[in-house]
Amino acid sequence: MAIDLAVIGGTGLYQFPGLNNIERHTVDTPYGVPSDAIVSGTLGDKRVAFLARHGESHSLPPHRVNYRANIWALKELGAQRVIGVNAVGGIRHDMGPRVLVVPDQVIDYTHGRLSSFCDVEGAEVLHIDFTEPYTMPLRQAMLDAARRIDMAVVDGGCYGATQGPRLETRAEIARMRRDGCDLVGMTGMPEAVLAREAGLEYACLALVANWAAGCGDEGEISLNEIFEHLRVATAQVSPLLLALLGD
Repeated sequence: MAIDLAVIGGTGLYQFPGLNNIERHTVDTPYGVPSDAIVSGTLGDKRVAFLARHGESHSLPPHRVNYRANIWALKELGAQRVIGVNAVGGIRHDMGPRVLVVPDQVIDYTHGRLSSFCDVEGAEVLHIDFTEPYTMPLRQAMLDAARRIDMAVVDGGCYGATQGPRLETRAEIARMRRDGCDLVGMTGMPEAVLAREAGLEYACLALVANWAAGCGDEGEISLNEIFEHLRVATAQVSPLLLALLGD
């Protein structure tokens, strides 16, 4: 089955609006069960696959997502290009709530996650190049699509991937800022590296849900505010990806 684009939805994006001719696919993988059934359908005249990273009921915390099964299943269905949509906290001054960012770098602070397809007995050990963690042509295509529809999207930035599910301390964010991180999220890794190992094009669309700890003026981070910011930001995802598919 040919898939023009696969989308992995993060917090706040559990279904992909606007899909027609919907089918649900349960895919068995050598790495276990994906987060949920993969939904495929048509958007315009293109075929799109969608997978809710945390499950449609948000039952999987970031450190328990089966990233290997998710990536394997999308490739098995015929995906070659994958957009990972991630809810994040903003660290840099121009990456506040409701801003959309297409990052170009990542720093991995996670631990204990199965982060390679090589982590099984008998598998070939791959030392992939990860200098540029996101596929540059796919990043650029997404940025060009945003410009065509006059959608404000920040080009570039470093995504710091933390373990979760708790949010970070002020000191942790201060360290991440010193390290060069502009955004903080919990699901950017190992998803990106697994996509690279699988030979898939992969880019991240980060939706800023809140200021990271110590970066805003609102004090304690409110979950109600996070979900309201995500609701507004998520509404821009479908038009952006429709424009991308029309490229």
